[in-house]
Amino acid sequence: MTGVTTRPPSGPAAGADPPATGRRDAEATKAAILRAARYFLARHAQGDITLKAVAERAGVSPPLVLKYFGNKDALFARVMSFDTDADDLLDAPLAELGPHMVRHVLASQRERGADPLLRIAFAPLHGEHGDVLRANFRAQVTERLAARLTGPEPGLRAELAVAALVGLGVMYGIARGPHLRDARVDAIADRYGPLVQAHLTPGPGTRSAGSAAG
Repeated sequence: MTGVTTRPPSGPAAGADPPATGRRDAEATKAAILRAARYFLARHAQGDITLKAVAERAGVSPPLVLKYFGNKDALFARVMSFDTDADDLLDAPLAELGPHMVRHVLASQRERGADPLLRIAFAPLHGEHGDVLRANFRAQVTERLAARLTGPEPGLRAELAVAALVGLGVMYGIARGPHLRDARVDAIADRYGPLVQAHLTPGPGTRSAGSAAG
């Protein structure tokens, strides 16, 4: 009696993930690494952070960090950018933007453990890298928001709106206010959103630069 051989299945090797699954896994891994890097960047100077620590917190090996980001400088250049966060933060019509931004800040903290703006509060930890963080924040968040505003003093109003959001993130994520953390996101957006929106939509009491000077 001859032995029976089994021909390997055609197509992807047995046990291999379908390409779509592989892409999803890669994106999840990269997201975990970025979350870990953000965690350390909010607590330590960049020079004191090792790729090994980032990898351990992300639950991956250090070579995998290098595979996806190349080196430590490239990883932290990505973490110091607010561009992708601003895409989501500003993704609403101007008339509804205040409540939307409040919801986004709180949902990001609750669901991902990563505030889209709070890294800026730790810029003093990072020396020259902190200057990069500040420059990115201005260009990618406040100046981008100001460009959407109509009426007088758009830059000041954008900074005041963002300041309100950073304060919200501090109270939620750093001070860990128990009442804020227990409240529903929509309830906070209904209460706090109009405060942010007041800076975005010029009202009848808003003065032009000329009238203020007079």
